[in-house]
Amino acid sequence: MPVTDSASAATKILAKTKIPHVLHSYDHDPSNHHFGDEGATKLGFDPSIVLKTLVIELAPSGTLAVAVVPVSRQVDLKAFASVMGAKKAAMATPAAAGCATGYIVGGISPLGQKKRLPICIDESVLGQPRVLVSGGRRGLSVELSPSDLVTVTGAVTAKIAR
Repeated sequence: MPVTDSASAATKILAKTKIPHVLHSYDHDPSNHHFGDEGATKLGFDPSIVLKTLVIELAPSGTLAVAVVPVSRQVDLKAFASVMGAKKAAMATPAAAGCATGYIVGGISPLGQKKRLPICIDESVLGQPRVLVSGGRRGLSVELSPSDLVTVTGAVTAKIAR
């Protein structure tokens, strides 16, 4: 995809690194707050390969980290905290998530974040040929291989979804 003025930070990273990917767009319904489910349904993909990007606050340090899990599952905060070397974990506020990533909730991508936060991707997706993550705005998804996603984000992988 050529980099244009309308390109998001996420798509610019993919273009710069030349990682093979496919962009998928759909009309986001502003009344729908189940962003990942909406994307899976409107794009016709199995929710087990459509991933949500969650910004999580680690305790006691207060630092932020990112969990990437299928929209069909939930992040196991206890397992995530353990992987990140923290005692506890809780969802970050939307304001904190937006400030750290440069994206709005529902459009947070693991790619091209404003601050490079530690990322853990649920290991359940590693056996899939392709996955979809947010392209950096609501209504835009990026399809790529899970191994490329791990590589470009510098993520670790672990069992963090239930």
